Amino acid sequence: MDIKKLQTLVVDALEDVKAQDIVLFDTTHLTSLFDRIAIASGTSNRQTKALAASVRDKVKENGGEVYGMEGEDTGEWVLVDLGDMIVHIMQAPIRAYYRLEEIWGDKPVKLGAAKRKGTKEAAEAEPKKISTHLAAGKKVAAAEAVVEKKAPARKPAAAKTTATAATKKAAAKPAAVPAGKKVKVGAPKATVAAVAAVKAAKAANPRAAKPKADEAPAKTVIKRIKKPAAE
Repeated sequence: MDIKKLQTLVVDALEDVKAQDIVLFDTTHLTSLFDRIAIASGTSNRQTKALAASVRDKVKENGGEVYGMEGEDTGEWVLVDLGDMIVHIMQAPIRAYYRLEEIWGDKPVKLGAAKRKGTKEAAEAEPKKISTHLAAGKKVAAAEAVVEKKAPARKPAAAKTTATAATKKAAAKPAAVPAGKKVKVGAPKATVAAVAAVKAAKAANPRAAKPKADEAPAKTVIKRIKKPAAE
């Protein structure tokens, strides 16, 4: 297990059981046996044992290995061996007497930084999960977008027909004539054709087209004149 993740698990396990005065040191420059050492205090034999058990269980649950535990019988000083990290859980008088911080405390590690690094690496290692409700909402939104794209809105055919009919009706209707204004109206086609025929007839036979009044034909009156009788 990565040392940063391991130190985060240890600090969390100690905080869960209310350990006091938790400190963490980097020992890579002092020994090749382990990389980190943690020291914490318990107020009683029962609490020191509970703190050691919490560290052991937390590490095992996350796939780490616990190589050994010492001092559980008395509970005054319990040591948990995690391979790359050693955890010392001590009662206050024992801790003040042995002063382990003076031996291993050259390079302290800030607990806040240690926890942030471990949490960040764990988050990057695990794939991000989306809740069921969010996933369902995204699927519904995507489906609506596809439907809108495939089926664009169409204008009703009835409205289009009505508009066309209204336009034709407006075009057929003559414009209103203002009062007092004369408008020249063309003659009907039939009248124009008749006038043209009359003009053509006049041109072909001027006399026949319009006879004069004095040349009007009269009825022939035949009078039988009786010869006078011979005397």
